[in-house]
Amino acid sequence: MENLERIIFVARSGSCREPMAMGILNDLSLKQEIEVLARGLVVSFPEPMNGKAEAVLISNGIILENFTSKELSQEDITENTLVLTMEKKHREKVLANFKNTNVENVYVLTDFVGDELEILDPYGGNLQSYGLCYETLRKSIKKLVKILN
Repeated sequence: MENLERIIFVARSGSCREPMAMGILNDLSLKQEIEVLARGLVVSFPEPMNGKAEAVLISNGIILENFTSKELSQEDITENTLVLTMEKKHREKVLANFKNTNVENVYVLTDFVGDELEILDPYGGNLQSYGLCYETLRKSIKKLVKILN
């Protein structure tokens, strides 16, 4: 994607996989400066990051200070925005709810990088399931960095 200015990681709540993905991408080296955001599809009120997701990030040396979830808005999405969802149903929701969104700019993260499985939601699981989610995200996001660089 030429002239990429922003990447938005999107899933349901905006407080778990999305900030983990944002933290991981910001922790890796991109050759160009790109704004990285985390957004949810259903955010009734701003929430802090899921505690287990935050613990896994911290244990991997990634700290997101003062993070609160935000709902995806039309203003977030420009023609130079790449929207990466965690699951196919999230991609379909983005395309259905944001009419001006270019289908060429919205992907399931794992489809975009050539991985087979979606990023499963660890919500409600034990710390180990959040760790597994982190490892899966990190693997896919390393591929994303290679593609972007």
